Amino acid sequence: MKWRGRRGSSNVEDRRGMGGKTIAAGGGIGGLVLILLFTFLGGDPGALLNNFGGTETETSQSYQGTEQEEELADFVSVVLADTEEVWTEIFEEQGMTYKEPTLVLYTDSVQSACGTSSSAVGPFYCPGDQKLYIDLSFYNELQQKFQAPGDFAMAYVIAHEVGHHVQTLLGTSDEIMPLRNQLSEAEFNKYLVRFELQADYYAGVWAHHAQGMDLLEEGDLDEALTAASAVGDDTIQKRARGYAVPESFTHGTSEQRKKWFSKGFQNGTIEGGDTFEAAGLR
Repeated sequence: MKWRGRRGSSNVEDRRGMGGKTIAAGGGIGGLVLILLFTFLGGDPGALLNNFGGTETETSQSYQGTEQEEELADFVSVVLADTEEVWTEIFEEQGMTYKEPTLVLYTDSVQSACGTSSSAVGPFYCPGDQKLYIDLSFYNELQQKFQAPGDFAMAYVIAHEVGHHVQTLLGTSDEIMPLRNQLSEAEFNKYLVRFELQADYYAGVWAHHAQGMDLLEEGDLDEALTAASAVGDDTIQKRARGYAVPESFTHGTSEQRKKWFSKGFQNGTIEGGDTFEAAGLR
């Protein structure tokens, strides 16, 4: 991806190296709220579909990463700026206003309005504070553990989490949330899969516009598709235990994730991204 020398986003909050963070949760819930919302991979995002307001206290320290890490921090800032430009334009075309999210960089663990998490869960989005969270070490994991190298693989990750922000702004998140208490776990998982696939579709929409801005290089699309395939539920489960359990899927299969990213890339619009209707869920 052509990113060097280009504008980065002003909506990046660097919490790397911070410690001593606590969070007091609102809504009558005391203590630490150990919840993540809309994780990129692993876990059950359905268990996370509650927004908790909170007051965060943290002690910051000066932090200087390696040259590679600082370069990656610059890269994700540029990608975020590109998503801001694309989604602002798309929302304006729909007569809406796009509220830009904040990207939080952290190391090891972090507190959000959704609770506390370690970097082991991967990148995630919290609708409670409308922020994306990522430990940049995930880039190495993406390359080594998931065999998905390349800068555009990481760009896909950022665009997917921004896709969850788009869902929050469009009200999709509020539609899904109440269903957890109305459906069985297996039935609710079907909605979670479609929820994640829609975020993949929106990531593809962004990539479509990035191509139109002449930002993509040869091989970039393949890098994104490789990453989408690598984080499919079936692929992750087979790698971990040798077999897959479809009723436990919460993000979609490798083929589904590639399919919906590709569809978004081809369409380049919000229209066509109703993964719930496509699955006969509404």
